[in-house]
Order: sequence, then structure tokens, then C-alpha cells
Amino acid sequence: MNRRQFLGQSGKVFVGIGVGAALATHNRPARADKANDKIIMGIIGVGGRGRDTGRAFCQREDVEIKYACDADLKRIGDFPNQLERIQNKPVKAVQDMRVVFDDPEVDAVLITTCDHWHGLATIWACQAGKDVYVEKPASHNIWEGRKMVEAVEKYQRVVQVGMQNRSAPYVQAARDYIASGELGDVPLIKVFNMKGGGKFRMPENSDAPEGLDYKLWLGPAPSRPYNAAHCHAGWKKFWAYSGGDMADDGVHQLDIARMIMGDHPAPGAVNGSGGRIAFDDDREVPDTQVVSYEFENHVMTFELTQFGPYMHKTPPEVRDTDKLPNWPQNATRIEVYGTKGMMYLGRHGGGWQVLKENGKVVDQYYGRQTSAEHRANFLDCVRSRKTPNAHIEIGHQSASLVHLGNLAVRMGGARLEYDRTQEAITNNEQAQNNELRKRNYRDGFTVPEEV
Repeated sequence: MNRRQFLGQSGKVFVGIGVGAALATHNRPARADKANDKIIMGIIGVGGRGRDTGRAFCQREDVEIKYACDADLKRIGDFPNQLERIQNKPVKAVQDMRVVFDDPEVDAVLITTCDHWHGLATIWACQAGKDVYVEKPASHNIWEGRKMVEAVEKYQRVVQVGMQNRSAPYVQAARDYIASGELGDVPLIKVFNMKGGGKFRMPENSDAPEGLDYKLWLGPAPSRPYNAAHCHAGWKKFWAYSGGDMADDGVHQLDIARMIMGDHPAPGAVNGSGGRIAFDDDREVPDTQVVSYEFENHVMTFELTQFGPYMHKTPPEVRDTDKLPNWPQNATRIEVYGTKGMMYLGRHGGGWQVLKENGKVVDQYYGRQTSAEHRANFLDCVRSRKTPNAHIEIGHQSASLVHLGNLAVRMGGARLEYDRTQEAITNNEQAQNNELRKRNYRDGFTVPEEV
């Protein structure tokens, strides 16, 4: 196939990536089995992302939201009433997600909690016979992510991870373009997450506010005194709850890089450097970070900043139009270096361009955001029991790149050798026992060995 033939066909290509047979059957009776029946859902975690995505699900005619759940009742606030006005059916406000899981009418849940809850909440939901749309990153640590995969397989659930670029035709076209050989061999990929930011400071510890079940908010994370700067506000700055901006935003670009290279196996080794370099502040996670992943046939680098006001995400006026970003100052781009040419690729509708000698653009593809398509893919799979575009194995592997990259930085730049079969670090005992590889869980909130 030549380039002209490829570009003529690629806009129509839609290829789902799978690791095995599609999920076969619902193992419990469900109203969603009937083509004309609504899928009953609960929303777990109603911060900004939970509200936006929850409303989007609620606005579909084939979905009914039954629960809005959050450990902080004040945070739930008027949100159930907002949903009721959309769907003309009441929505229950609850504090404990287990109430939602115990309801046999609920077919599926949207999990938009803090990252440290993603794994256990998904496992509990699978054990209760619910399908799951869980936000990225899939997991807090590598071991936990594998347990999520095991739970999905054991209970035959549909689990979609919120990595919506998997449902984007332009990203699928970029993958197919690279596979066609137009760039030649690809020895190097550079992934960027270069954003602005400032100093992060914590106030004194205090009592938890009325309406917040703080022990429930902590869940699987270690006990610590309440502080307004880590609960709700700044949890992404602490290892106990997150993997920093690499986990929050960078996982999207890392996932795209995996996808366009054919979902390659995990790297054999990782090294990294960085830390709190730009700011001497109270965060635990890096404000500057460089990671290198050693794959069998290529090297992938990841670079992160939290200090550059001149770097910007792809603006809204580009994401859904026939425009392309200003690549040098695009904060979340991917650069693919082949032996015949290079590709700039943007996330969330950023599109792509291919350049050869003298900066000549030889091919390009405008992008579109596909959050709605990603949600639709999940709901279609709830009904059909097929494998969704960003199924849990995909989400686990991409999240593992985050955890490995953060581990390399936390080990002071040590090169970590990784056994992808055992998902274990073989040359560094400290890294192998780090919380980002496997954490200790609080009583009552334990991810079990046998899910």
C-alpha cells in the first residue's frame, strides 16, 4: 500500500486492540442485556472529573444514573438534583461506594475517585458483578494493576480505562501509518508532558470538615492527619495517592506511544532522574523529570516539567477543527523518529504531521476529541460483552510505565531491570519493595492476593 492509498483508507479504519477472546457473557442477570433497556449506573467520586463525565453519561438516552457517591457529602451537594433534571429520575446521594455495589439493579459504575482508590474500587465492583469505566491511571501501583486484570478475567467484567485516545480515529491512523513502514524503522520516541506550575505549600494539619468521612477518603492509603492541602486539593502531589503529573496527564501520552508502536511488551529496563528541582516546596512528586525506557527494538523517553509558562496543552480551538498545534510549544506532544521521517502527534484531538528533509510536511491528519466515542464504546461493550478499546490489560500496562518511571526517579537515577513476565524489578531490592511496585494496605481496604 502506498501513502496515497493509506491516507485514503485510514480515516475509515477502526481497529480494536485486544489480548485475548472477548468477554463472553454476563455472569448475572442484567437489564442491560436487553437492547432497548437502559444501563443503570452509579458515579463513584464526584469531583470535577466525576461531575463532567457523570453528566455526559446521564445525557445519553440509554443510561440512567441511580447513585452519586463520594466520601464527602458536602462535595456531592446539589449534584444529584442536577442529574435528576437531566434524566427526570431521582439520584441517590451516598457516602460509601459499597452501597452502590450491593444494589442488584446497578449494571455499571463510573469510578472517578482519587488514583489511590481506582484499584480497590474496580476490584470490589467486579466482585459485585458490575462493569466499570475507571479513570486513568488504572492503578496506584504495578501489583495492584495486575490484581485488577485478574478480577476482570475471573468475574468476566467489562472494564474500560478512561484513556480516550484509544477511540480516536486519528490516533488509530497514526498507528497504522507507522505500521505501514512510511517512517521506516522507529528506534526513538520522545514523549512530553511539559507544563507550567508553581510552588506548592501545605497549611497546618486540622480537623476534617463536617460531612467528610476522612477514613473512607483515605481508604487503601496509609493513615495520616487530615490536611486540606492533600485531601481534595493537592492529592496529586503525594505518592500515597498519586504518581504526580506523570500519572495525571503523562499517562495519556505514554499510552498513545504504546498504541502507535503496536502495544509493545513492557520495557526490559528503565532509568530516570529528576525531583523537586524548580521549586523547594512541600510536594513529594517531581517538578522536573526525565525517564528512559529500553524496549527490544527502540528507546522511549519521557520528559516532564511543572514550571514552564510558555508550554501549553493543545487549545480547544485546535482540538475539534482542521488545525494543528504549534508543535515546539505543545506541552503534551509525542515525537516519533523513524529512519525515513519523523511524526509530531498530539493527544485529545491534536492530530499529526509527518516531516522529512528540510522540514517538508509530507502527510498530516487532523484530530478530533473522542470522549463521547470512548463512553459509547464502553456502553456498547456492556451490552455485547466485547472487549473495550482501552480494556484493563491495556490500562495496566500503560499505568505500569508511569510507576516504573517514578520508581527510577525515586531510586536516585538507578537503572532498573524489569522482568515483564513476573512484573518484578530484578536488580534493586529497594525498588522492588517500594509502594509504587506493591503497597501495604489499611485494614478493611486491602487488595487481596486472591481477588
